[in-house]
Amino acid sequence: MQRPASPADQLRRLLQQPGLISMPCCFDGLSARLIEQAGFPLTFMSGFATAAARLGAPDTGLISYGEMLDQGRNICNAVSIPVIGDADTGYGNPMNVRRTVSGYAAAGFACAMIEDQESPKRCGHTRGKRVVGRQEAVNRIRAAIDQREAGSDILIMARTDARHSLGMEEALWRCQAFADLGADIIFLEAPHNRAEMEQFCHAIPGPKMANMVEQGDTPLLSAKELEAIGYKIAAYPLTLVSSAVRAMQEALVTLQRGEHPQQLLPFARLRSLVGFDDYDRELAHYPTDDDSDS
Repeated sequence: MQRPASPADQLRRLLQQPGLISMPCCFDGLSARLIEQAGFPLTFMSGFATAAARLGAPDTGLISYGEMLDQGRNICNAVSIPVIGDADTGYGNPMNVRRTVSGYAAAGFACAMIEDQESPKRCGHTRGKRVVGRQEAVNRIRAAIDQREAGSDILIMARTDARHSLGMEEALWRCQAFADLGADIIFLEAPHNRAEMEQFCHAIPGPKMANMVEQGDTPLLSAKELEAIGYKIAAYPLTLVSSAVRAMQEALVTLQRGEHPQQLLPFARLRSLVGFDDYDRELAHYPTDDDSDS
């Protein structure tokens, strides 16, 4: 009997296929399941959205490795599509990075993203972020790749935030260094315009990810435009959490008026989405004593 493809192998196959991969980002098992049911082949556990949903806190390094790992395990268990995990700075020195990558692989992630911000890190489209020096940035990615080569079945996405404080030239140097080390996906965070996006894609080999943050620093381009520039993945990190927050706020305003919200899923549909129907079908394979008596 042939073993099913691992999450990492699933992602490798997606990266080899032609065309851009549109990737809405999740923050819990339910949002990941909705992404899969909508037909998307890939998702990403957003650090911003996960910190907001799990802690009600900003993405400023407050959420811990253990909390991200626990949330990621639930997300990976909820879906069959591959999941990329935001692993922030790796949570320490190169040995911490290796432990983080190993833990993310064991949790079921297809890929771990490691970045070069100083700790505590913050959302890439907010002010006040700083990056570590070149050697530390390179050491983080080298450690992640060493762990992959040591047997952790996971891809490595290497991210730089150097564009914000050190400029485009330094950001491209780091991207090339990460690619030379063997990173599977390269992510230049927050280029300021289309010209910089094109410069990045033309200069750096291999699969590259664009981060489409609404009202962020990077222009929101269409999927066709991103593919033409040379991106392989388009991430939408805040679209779902922002949509969910707005819908909940509107429902609360309606309840505050003493009325009942009308824009709701039918209860039967909600039960099905969270898995009641599948659960009951599986449970029927195990009859109770009352079932046997009848």
